[in-house]
Amino acid sequence: MVTGGGGYVGSNLVDALRVSGHDVRVLDNLSLSVGQIENIAPHLGAAGFEFICDSILNGEVVDKLVSQVDLVYHLAAAVGVRYIVKDPLNAILTNVRGTENVLAPCSRYWKRLVIASTSEVYGKSNGHSLSETADRTLGSTSVNRWSYSASKAIDEHLAWAYCGKGLPVSVVRYFNSYGPRLNEDGYGSVIANFIRQALCDEPITAHGDGRQTRSFTYVTDTVKGTMLAGERPEAIGEVFNIGNPVEISVSELAKLIKGVTRSGSPL
Repeated sequence: MVTGGGGYVGSNLVDALRVSGHDVRVLDNLSLSVGQIENIAPHLGAAGFEFICDSILNGEVVDKLVSQVDLVYHLAAAVGVRYIVKDPLNAILTNVRGTENVLAPCSRYWKRLVIASTSEVYGKSNGHSLSETADRTLGSTSVNRWSYSASKAIDEHLAWAYCGKGLPVSVVRYFNSYGPRLNEDGYGSVIANFIRQALCDEPITAHGDGRQTRSFTYVTDTVKGTMLAGERPEAIGEVFNIGNPVEISVSELAKLIKGVTRSGSPL
């Protein structure tokens, strides 16, 4: 079962699971243009695939689906800074209550679970590489932007609380994934926005001086790490940063995208 399987990372995970021969059920409410039916269209109607258009906030539906599968990849979440800032209440409830709705039946029926978290849990970067045990540094609770980090951190705390009771659960933290189906309205908006601007010959816009660096991860690596977290026994009870050790500045990224697209966009 893949919650959020109609989204960018989720649909790529579904593709990989299907190629590996697995039957897959997707739960996604296709909200906020992040989850899109087009992302999983090739699988619709195929043997061994089922799509359920509903929310992780619907506890009865989640309970029924979890009881019928062997492994759950929980990727459904409220993502995208603009949506978090615009509607923090819905984002917090989706991320926290939704994750609890997944954890509870996994514990009830004893199903292995992988929870997708984010590099955002670390908060403000100190410029150093981040290990899985690094401290978190956040801003004021009056700033809605930090509610996403806090809600995903609560998801992880819930996971470890259930793990302490014996639930086979793992957590993966995604670092700036990019690739096919990237959506500028949701996850990975930096690369998606730069590409859209370049293709439209609009100014490619970076905030600040552009010298800030990020580590971007191609989606096949993101998916591979996620699948391994669900398959390897030694992954149970562990959290993994799924990223790329090579950093690039935002301005260099903009220049790279401009060159690849042969765009006339100014930077």
